[in-house]
Amino acid sequence: MLLFSCQPDLDTIETITKKSKEPVESVFDVRIIQSSHASPQIIIKAPVIERYENERHYMELNKGLNVVFYDRNKNPSSRLKANYAISYEDENIFEAKDDVVVINEKNEKLNTEHLIWDQDKEIIYTHKFVRITTDSEIMYGDGFESDERFERWRIKHPRGSFNIEE
Repeated sequence: MLLFSCQPDLDTIETITKKSKEPVESVFDVRIIQSSHASPQIIIKAPVIERYENERHYMELNKGLNVVFYDRNKNPSSRLKANYAISYEDENIFEAKDDVVVINEKNEKLNTEHLIWDQDKEIIYTHKFVRITTDSEIMYGDGFESDERFERWRIKHPRGSFNIEE
């Protein structure tokens, strides 16, 4: 008669099943070009991109980024800059945080601390405080939505004084 006893090695099980907090990939001095029919649509530049594969697959750009959006004529139509960003790859959601600035070709400037770019819907938005500067005025509000190129935008809960044409 033989007797066997199995005792799980908890350290081995934890090592195998534990989700890593370390990046699976790190890339430095990055330039990502998204194009269509050999025409650039978006160029993203970042000093560092780290990719993680946990419950949500994501890329973290913790040293900041610069994004340039191009129009159909290959001309820059808007620019986005932030000190931090995270891209949730499976959801096509990109979040920019910490001193986010967006400038369009009309020289309208958006300032906020948090901006979400939904790439599937081709919109940018936030529920946080925003400041938009145009050639003639500065507008403030809580919440904002726009197309991804910051051409058609609206402040959801504006506050302050506004110029109104009669």
